[in-house]
Amino acid sequence: MYKIRKLDEQAIENAEKKWNSIAKPLHSLGVFEEIVKNIAGIQGTQNIDIKKRCVLVMCADNGVVCEGITQTGQEVTAVVTENFAKGATSVCAMARNIGADVVPIDVGVARDVDGVVNKKISYGTKNMLHEKAMTYEQAKEAVQVGIDCVKELSEKGYKIIVTGEMGIGNTTTSSAVASVLLDRKAEDVTGRGAGLTSGALERKIEVIKKSIELHKPDKNNIFDVLSKVGGYDIAALTGAFIGGAMYGIAMVIDGFISSVAALCAEKLCPKCSDFMIASHVSKESCTADILKILGKKAPINADMCLGEGTGGMVMLTALDTALCVYNEMSTFDDINVESYKELK
Repeated sequence: MYKIRKLDEQAIENAEKKWNSIAKPLHSLGVFEEIVKNIAGIQGTQNIDIKKRCVLVMCADNGVVCEGITQTGQEVTAVVTENFAKGATSVCAMARNIGADVVPIDVGVARDVDGVVNKKISYGTKNMLHEKAMTYEQAKEAVQVGIDCVKELSEKGYKIIVTGEMGIGNTTTSSAVASVLLDRKAEDVTGRGAGLTSGALERKIEVIKKSIELHKPDKNNIFDVLSKVGGYDIAALTGAFIGGAMYGIAMVIDGFISSVAALCAEKLCPKCSDFMIASHVSKESCTADILKILGKKAPINADMCLGEGTGGMVMLTALDTALCVYNEMSTFDDINVESYKELK
């Protein structure tokens, strides 16, 4: 269905040789060395370039919010979405600090918003407790939005894209999708999101269980799962991850919601995970399990659960520091010292 690229194995090998030539203990920058090698494979060169960067934020509302599964009301989604355009959100502040652009996309906010790219499928999803969140065709359309966004960003020269989202209630939809795909009980994959009392958490779990029981999503059909218990933001991020593999762009997985979309993408388009970079292990349930399935190891574990792509921003900051070593440090040959050897 999707024509994706392959990693350049020679570039990966060259990047590994470069790491091993640097005058420091072998593999001593841990996961960051693996990330650099991965990006080399994506870009087809050991001389990787991630200077032109952005965070792609998919914004959408979820009809299930009316069931009392969030601390704030649905109207907050539109307010925060407009604040992305004003540069007034958490991820905007972080992005300014590391020279990243913020690209907010309205893929399904419940009202019209100013200053953002309008790719609206509809004004929010339906309440999945009583009906499908969206139609099958709308799920496919939202995935295509994500693919198209990455295509446009690649044409503008972006080399690495952090995936972000905004949508009140989207940890509920993400937990529902995760419950289906992982074949796990709702209570095992559901956390407090942006903050819930114990009673509200129980209600959230109950809503997820009943929604899955009502719709019986087919875990072998991602569009079926997304259409029944997903959200436009998750679907669009699913497409974004596929787009990364189609157009040769390193795609950074942010937190829980982003990781669920990454899992959807990998099931829709096997091997697209080769183009994904993990950033952090979210405080939300089961993120670590999803990353393990994807074969990814996140360098940061800081109990973050802010969303928007903020975890990806933190990872990029650390990656920039690791790249200073990769690009600027002396080699063993430079200092006339015998290099370290691999220990068997």
